[in-house]
Amino acid sequence: MKRKALVVLLSCAVGLSVTPVYGKADLGREVLAENDGWAAYSTGTTGGSAAEENQVFTVTNRAELIKALGGDNSTNRENDSHKIIYVEGTIDINTDDSGKTLGRDDYKDPEFDFDQYLAAYSPEVWGYEKEVEGPLEDARKRSSGNQKKHIVINIGSNTTLIGKGDDAKIVGGAFLVKNVDNVIIRNIEFVAPLDYFPQWDPTDGDTGAWNSEYDGLTIENSTHVWVDHNTFGDGDTPDSSTGSYFGKEFQQHDGLLDVKNAADYVTISYNVFQDHDKTSIIGSSDSSKVDDGHLKVTLHHNYYKNVSQRLPRVRFGEVHVYNNLYEFNDASEYDFSYALGVGYKSKIYAENNMFVFDFEADKSRIINDYKGTSIYENNSYVVTPSRKGYVDLVQEFNANNELQLNENVGWTPTLRGKLDRAHSLIGLVKMKAGAGQLK
Repeated sequence: MKRKALVVLLSCAVGLSVTPVYGKADLGREVLAENDGWAAYSTGTTGGSAAEENQVFTVTNRAELIKALGGDNSTNRENDSHKIIYVEGTIDINTDDSGKTLGRDDYKDPEFDFDQYLAAYSPEVWGYEKEVEGPLEDARKRSSGNQKKHIVINIGSNTTLIGKGDDAKIVGGAFLVKNVDNVIIRNIEFVAPLDYFPQWDPTDGDTGAWNSEYDGLTIENSTHVWVDHNTFGDGDTPDSSTGSYFGKEFQQHDGLLDVKNAADYVTISYNVFQDHDKTSIIGSSDSSKVDDGHLKVTLHHNYYKNVSQRLPRVRFGEVHVYNNLYEFNDASEYDFSYALGVGYKSKIYAENNMFVFDFEADKSRIINDYKGTSIYENNSYVVTPSRKGYVDLVQEFNANNELQLNENVGWTPTLRGKLDRAHSLIGLVKMKAGAGQLK
């Protein structure tokens, strides 16, 4: 008899409950290694690993997920009991407690009419000089609030949320880790939420823009968070599927994973970010005083595939970006804009990353400046159809821009594992990153 089966039989014989086992170890009880990025700082990150057996759950739908998190989505962030939550199969957040699928009409305020909204705020009628206001905008906000109340999922302290097996998926949820400590999220495919009620802002740029609200995962004013071996993307609803109005794309997706409002000690590792525009922003705004001195984040061994920008874009934070693989296809509808965004007072330390283009990309655009002055960068390996090799990205930027970046970021990372050679990442990261690859 195999040892695994024997353990289960013996446990049942003596009346013990059996914790789910996947492979050689119970992955729900795993904790972050002691040197694995900023989330290992101080107390480290253990999530719900110390959970009693009555606080270990397997969930298959939204109602079960909310119950496991504490039972009341509006207060679940206050539930700091140690808990392990296994996600099994696909969970659609846009469902009610009976399992009925919810859509735009279910969230819509009775006084909101989209055709009337378009007629009232078209540039020919409203112009571009001021933000929209009035009864229709108020009704849109109420509609948006109805959706927000249902799809934003609060996660409390001392929680491990982990996919069971290799096919765990959550569709349409906007997960919020806010004002908490010690959270682990692993081995789940997250399909980005679709904002049914984006706002038209005629003052955004010269000709206005549609702006959506929800991120797949937001880490806000929280500490010790480990996001590992997940897959984030737009799924079956790419931006091209949502149409355009007023000559602007009807943008229904926001970010995939954002870190803001003084969040600290976050490690983001071995994830896949794919088929999306605005991927990850670290920092709330240039004027956010609470972010200064915080936003200590590590991103390593992530696979960025056909994403446009914010990989990441950083304000304020001491952010270590190493051993990530970036791959861009000219046929993708998500056109490459830039990878590393140097924002206000940001202190990015980037090393041993790989950038692969199937077109002749402008290497000076891999870094973009957003009122920042400094980024340390070393051993970046760039592949194009005509050339492959190590490139000094700061030098490329400075040679093609009037603004000159320096590499004096004022800190050196100490919490990291093995630093892999950049040219080896195309095999290593593709093989290991993403949901279903956690072994």
